[in-house]
Amino acid sequence: MSDTGVTLKKNEDFSEWYTEVVLKSEMAEYAPIKGCMILREQSYAIWEKIQEVFNRKIKETGHKNVYFPIFIPESFLKKEAEHFEGFVPEVAWVTEGGNTKLEEKLAIRPTSETIIYATFAKWIRSWRDLPIKINQWCNIIRWETKATKPFLRTREFLWQEGHTAHVTSEEAEKEVMDILGEYKDVMENYLAIPVLVGVKTDKEKFAGALYTTTLEAMMPDGKALQMGTSHNLGQNFARVFDINFIGEDEKEHKVWQTSWGISTRLIGALVMVHGDDRGLVMPPRVAPVQVVIVPITYKVADSAAILAKAKEILDKLKVKHITTVLDNRTEYTPGWKFNEWELKGVPVRIEIGPRDLKQDQVTLARRDTYQKTTAKMDEAVQATEKLLEEIQKNLYAKAKTALDEKTTTVQNYDDFQKTLKNKGGFIKAAWCGNSKCEEKIKEETGASIRLKPFEKEKNTANCVCCGKKDGEIVYFAKSY
Repeated sequence: MSDTGVTLKKNEDFSEWYTEVVLKSEMAEYAPIKGCMILREQSYAIWEKIQEVFNRKIKETGHKNVYFPIFIPESFLKKEAEHFEGFVPEVAWVTEGGNTKLEEKLAIRPTSETIIYATFAKWIRSWRDLPIKINQWCNIIRWETKATKPFLRTREFLWQEGHTAHVTSEEAEKEVMDILGEYKDVMENYLAIPVLVGVKTDKEKFAGALYTTTLEAMMPDGKALQMGTSHNLGQNFARVFDINFIGEDEKEHKVWQTSWGISTRLIGALVMVHGDDRGLVMPPRVAPVQVVIVPITYKVADSAAILAKAKEILDKLKVKHITTVLDNRTEYTPGWKFNEWELKGVPVRIEIGPRDLKQDQVTLARRDTYQKTTAKMDEAVQATEKLLEEIQKNLYAKAKTALDEKTTTVQNYDDFQKTLKNKGGFIKAAWCGNSKCEEKIKEETGASIRLKPFEKEKNTANCVCCGKKDGEIVYFAKSY
């Protein structure tokens, strides 16, 4: 397996380890277009699982899926100056159609607020038309000039973007927080990645938003990753695009809006947080394959009987809706198969060999800890179900411990810089609220304020930068 297995150590060269795991586990392939990647079967299956879970959540609360064009007229983007300015450096433009020069440049969707809200203005007339709660699963183009990295930073990526319009500000605020809660559930209970939630500073918020809420995770190399955002747009876009309605009071009002999104960078986080020196480690609830059955029939007399038992267990697992593969390929040895399925991160491996057949048992190997146990043949399914739940919980607990260990509280700038250099991770420190201090810290250290927690800590401290009293506790970190 030297040519196909992982050769780098996660704790020695994290960046190269990540790329090697992504490529060798067949999660992605580099595209012939610079800065782009091909999502292979493995990663797209995970994305489908995320879609399935999140679609169910939003449809239960009245959201509906739609699809808008990928092309956005330049005039639409220019209408909202702050929003336009925020995206200009990353916008890819279409200027010709065939051999004909276009009368107006078309942006290739960097985000869809402007085209959707121009349409909202047509759809909304009365309070009876509200709320509008739509979502689209689509691709996004942002012409990154920084070094690209599979899933984390590419010129094209997949995401969902939700857009809602409401009668009152209270409804919009509730929407922002409800979606944030649903995102947190997906990340923690499905991807097994703990996140911190809070509000972005004005400097870091989404261009054109009233405020931005965020979910931030910590990667093993000490850098933060923004996992998702939910924005309260207030009435900013409503003013620009004239999204008005006649209220129950028979007067004209402007709608209150939100937008929110998660992307395929969640897959990159999953690889980084859970992967190890043998490859991927998949949380069972989003694993493309949850169980692999490997019958040990290589040069074995009892091959037919072993295979029959393997198929019997396969059928029982399928009845339980556990995604299972029976690897009965004869051209590979059992050891080769073990390595391959470990590389792909399959949570549970069931082995059935001559000894297992004789003792009427199966051997269960868990991917997260490499521990092996045995179970009676007729109890194999129940034992597998239990093991999958244990693995899901263990991966979250392990990641939560790592998050706690990578969170440090500091009181002064000297300790701030030392911690950032020697340990990284989240740094809890006081901030006076002045953007000048925020900018100075980012310029000098590369760390930004990742979030202001919702729950304010009673024990305030002096600003870590300027020393001003009664600073607000925030989380700093370098980030992807």
